[in-house]
Amino acid sequence: MSVFLVQHGLSLPKTEDPERGLSDRGREETFKIAEVAAGYGVKISKIFHSGKKRAEQTARIMAETLCADPGIEQMADISAMDDVKGLGNLLDPDSNHMVVGHLPYMEKLVSYLTTGREEPKVLKFQNSGIVCLDQDKSGWFIRWTLNPNIS
Repeated sequence: MSVFLVQHGLSLPKTEDPERGLSDRGREETFKIAEVAAGYGVKISKIFHSGKKRAEQTARIMAETLCADPGIEQMADISAMDDVKGLGNLLDPDSNHMVVGHLPYMEKLVSYLTTGREEPKVLKFQNSGIVCLDQDKSGWFIRWTLNPNIS
């Protein structure tokens, strides 16, 4: 079992949607990544999101494909500039939970978990990409990543 971190899908500019919901490309890439993850046998028990429209939409697309019983819940304190230590100290590697959030929070969270510090960045997220983290006796590590693009 693992923990899965996701940067929300590509969103619309504020001029088109003040709430910055997912663009058509963002929905397509999120669905594609969810389908690939499902093909690899990824199962998610619950998905948490920041409450912003683009994160909730990303969570719903992931849940449709990866959750047997779509448990989706808004989580406080995971917005772009929030402190990662709170969630970092609560994550359970046996939970199979997914967290959908924003940059730079998600990148700082991965750094904090794997190195004990928020900087330097150890991983570059992509919109809709999934980062699978696990833990052993030596601590947290990145098990795998799945991204819409290789560039």
